[in-house]
Amino acid sequence: MSKKKNNNLTSFGDHLDEEYGKIGTEARDKYEQEYEAFKLGVMLQELRKELGMTQEQLAEKCGTTKTYISRIENDASDIRLSTLMRIIRKGFGGHLRLSVDI
Repeated sequence: MSKKKNNNLTSFGDHLDEEYGKIGTEARDKYEQEYEAFKLGVMLQELRKELGMTQEQLAEKCGTTKTYISRIENDASDIRLSTLMRIIRKGFGGHLRLSVDI
């Protein structure tokens, strides 16, 4: 059986360049920022579910509302660093560590 090369394939990086522009352009920066917010929301939702908590239970532990937790998890809300730290510390009993890639 021979393998055929598919010349119609595009790498994900090339796709992003085509759809949003090269890294450093306004549209690409906006995409990257929104993607990071999306990842954060998914991460918080997965942590909450792993701990067997409802959005309401997490909100109560953090001193916020179920609606706000839902908005964060569904990428509809920017989140302040202080709020994120409070969710991780009070809601999950964890510690937030940040890193910067340059």
